[in-house]
Amino acid sequence: MYKGEAFMSEGFSYTYVLLCGDGKWYIGSTHDLKRRVIQHEAGECDNTRKRLPVELVYYEACRSLDAARSREKQLKTGFGRGYLNKRLGFELS
Repeated sequence: MYKGEAFMSEGFSYTYVLLCGDGKWYIGSTHDLKRRVIQHEAGECDNTRKRLPVELVYYEACRSLDAARSREKQLKTGFGRGYLNKRLGFELS
């Protein structure tokens, strides 16, 4: 069970951050967070397959997939990465 799983519900989409085995972040968005993290962990996602293991370290719930994708784009900017560094309490690339 993932931390906060009780709060994951239908009708929300998510922006999420994985800590990958190479010490870098992967930032993504999805309408089904639990399923997507399981796919990443199983090596079923091209962008993280060679970066295993992965760990879900952060997520935000959004009202729509468009909003989650917009937030994903924000978090991939310098400002967004600075926000994550401060929010998560450690700095990664």
